[in-house]
Amino acid sequence: MTDPVVVVGGDAAGMSAASKFKRDAPGREVVVFEKGEWVSYGACGLPYYVKGEVETLEDLVSVPAEAFREERDVDLRTGHEVTAIDRDARTVTVEGPEGTFEQAYSDLLIATGAHALTPPLDGMDLDGVFTLHDMNDAPRIRQFLGMDTPTASLPDLGYGEAAAAYAELEAPDAVAIIGGGYIGIEMAEAFAEHDLQVHLFEMLPHTLQPFGPEAAAVVEEHLREQGVEVHLDTAVDGFLGEDAVSAVAAGDLEVDVDLALVGAGVAPNTDFAEAAGIELGETGAIATDEYGRTNDEHVYAAGDCAEATHVVTGDPDHVPLALTANRAGRAIGATLAGDPTPVGEIAGTAVLKAFDLEVARTGIIDEERAREAGFDPVSVTIDAESRAHYYPGGQEIQIHLVGDRDSGRVLGASMVGREGVAKRIDTVATALHAEMTVDQLSYLDLAYAPPFSPVWDPVLTAGKVLAGKLD
Repeated sequence: MTDPVVVVGGDAAGMSAASKFKRDAPGREVVVFEKGEWVSYGACGLPYYVKGEVETLEDLVSVPAEAFREERDVDLRTGHEVTAIDRDARTVTVEGPEGTFEQAYSDLLIATGAHALTPPLDGMDLDGVFTLHDMNDAPRIRQFLGMDTPTASLPDLGYGEAAAAYAELEAPDAVAIIGGGYIGIEMAEAFAEHDLQVHLFEMLPHTLQPFGPEAAAVVEEHLREQGVEVHLDTAVDGFLGEDAVSAVAAGDLEVDVDLALVGAGVAPNTDFAEAAGIELGETGAIATDEYGRTNDEHVYAAGDCAEATHVVTGDPDHVPLALTANRAGRAIGATLAGDPTPVGEIAGTAVLKAFDLEVARTGIIDEERAREAGFDPVSVTIDAESRAHYYPGGQEIQIHLVGDRDSGRVLGASMVGREGVAKRIDTVATALHAEMTVDQLSYLDLAYAPPFSPVWDPVLTAGKVLAGKLD
């Protein structure tokens, strides 16, 4: 009898792989071990849960655990943590509610995700200092804000105890956000919704590093217009307070706050894989081939713990995003069922809501990185209207487009504006996957109607301007 396929991790990559494997090979067995209680959830929605636009945590769950077990015939075991791999015996060591045991596997998928970085700041253990990465973080932040945290179907995970402790504290008036990345910007909006004075600290000259300084500068000005105190080039030393946070210290600067969120980024969960001899790439994530296979032919990796190939450079990269995880997991599920399927390349395409702005990026927009990859980058930044100039409600869009002087190829873009950005970035992402030139991008037959676009869509305009610069 063939040993089951074993999946470690029950979120996007793991559950996509398990579901696809069972659809394609219904007679085979798949076992999923998830150390927590939540599976198949959208962590990207957590800021909107804290903000109050999403009512319950269950609203963020794509497929409930019982549906995997009862409808998809997946042997899903929550509360089970895999602690070691024996590659020679093809077994994993699992710690569960009833003790530790060994589970044999025919093939293994590591889909352990990533964890929030916790920098060595003084006062990280004070009440009121949080990170936001998994489903158990968000309810505690809501409770600290005095919000309800209804859970419709899952067991009590200690939120009631936290709520009792937080009830003794005064409602917060000011919050410090450490880090100007995705979480920092989205949580600035969430906290502002609760009438908190928001202080955003970024140690670098600009927030939103992957989006480039052009887009970041627009976002920073908009944050200030919304009442957010933006502290750039400001490294935080730590938090002050006895039991609960009372201030944030940054050099000579000391700001009174009674809530703090540390959003310093994430790192892949690779410890037990590395201990078993699974190779890591230069990014620190697990190195894989085009099918998600590691240096062990029976061990695969996908999602936020694994590298992927960048479509522009052709080099391994680590960009932890939801679509990358879901797509790679599904492909590996098909491969394990007997249909070898590449996990696909990535462009790092992302979009972010910053109060009233849409901010998006794709490809390579850092010119130094482009040069390191062997390109000769040339860029333009243009402003254009989102609609026909005579049609009411149009908004300005800024597009920063980068191309290669030698080949004429499109390398990447960033965009920012109040409307029309979130989908326009997909046009450039498509051009990257097709290895189109800037000239070809400028000749695309894009849709036009006055309520949606000028005759010359802003993407076409940016392409025309950059093509002229490349000539």
